[in-house]
Amino acid sequence: MVSFDRRLLLKSLSGAAVAASAIALSPLSVLGRSAFKEVHHLKPGEFTWTPDLSPIGPVAIIVSIPDQLVHVYRNGIRIGISTCSTGKPGHATPHGVFTILEKDKHHRSSTYNNAPMPNMNRLTWGGVALHAGNLPGYPASHGCIRLPLKFSELLFSVTHVGTAVILADNASEPTEVTHPGLVLSDYATHEFTSVEKKLKGSPLPWHADVVKADTVPAAVIASHADMSVTVLENGKPVAHGRANIDNPQQPLGRHVFILTGLHDGRQGLAWHAFSHHSEKGATIAQPEEAVLRRIKADDDVLRAIQERMHPGLILVTTELPAHPDTRTGDDFVLMDAHVS
Repeated sequence: MVSFDRRLLLKSLSGAAVAASAIALSPLSVLGRSAFKEVHHLKPGEFTWTPDLSPIGPVAIIVSIPDQLVHVYRNGIRIGISTCSTGKPGHATPHGVFTILEKDKHHRSSTYNNAPMPNMNRLTWGGVALHAGNLPGYPASHGCIRLPLKFSELLFSVTHVGTAVILADNASEPTEVTHPGLVLSDYATHEFTSVEKKLKGSPLPWHADVVKADTVPAAVIASHADMSVTVLENGKPVAHGRANIDNPQQPLGRHVFILTGLHDGRQGLAWHAFSHHSEKGATIAQPEEAVLRRIKADDDVLRAIQERMHPGLILVTTELPAHPDTRTGDDFVLMDAHVS
């Protein structure tokens, strides 16, 4: 899979004209790739926004650091793409998997002279965030991801605390993955019935009233390096145990699976999955059902997952250790070790 599909639904447009033009168009496929035009000619500050292509569902954001582009997917379909400006030399934007920790429409920097950071989606408590800012056409920030003002407003309107964000040099488009079972386990029929009732009665975390109620999707990290599974809620570990991984000599790969719901035909769970890498041009392994089948967790971890299971739950597989060198404090941060 190439690093990012370089197609767009519209010609290079920006601002409100994008939304007005997008309504009459429809996608040609179910995931990621629609009737997209080339994006090489997007100028700094330009973007496209086509939310009607996928009006509801879990949102995932991929920032292509080499391309200085932000891709926004909702329910596996790309609804937006924008130019951006990431960290300049000496203030590099970290690579890895993050979730939005805090949202503040009128945020100001506590580090850089009270500088305005409109429509801020925080990724780390150390100061990395998505927000509106100046876009000179090259990396120029102190580590944040600067966005066009109008695009930052639109993005702010579809994210919630817990939304997955991948910062990478190389990443795949989403693929649909169905695992005929529960999360990281074998299961009996009665267990699926119990989870089925919970998921069908579960509120959707991307609805504003749910976000206000603090029902943030949980996150699960399966680490190949230390053979562990960690469950996090609001960024804090709530369960941790050993992972039993089939064929442990083979890497799991770097994947992000986002739970979308049930697959009744297979009595299992349906996911949208992304892969990523911190090196431009690196080979991206396609996320597959086989990855999920290889991992099993102990009973305490499984109970913690099932108690928190609802659409939007995030499962991350990584080759990195899941310890404070890659996750610091209460941040949900899974950074590549070599990135400072």
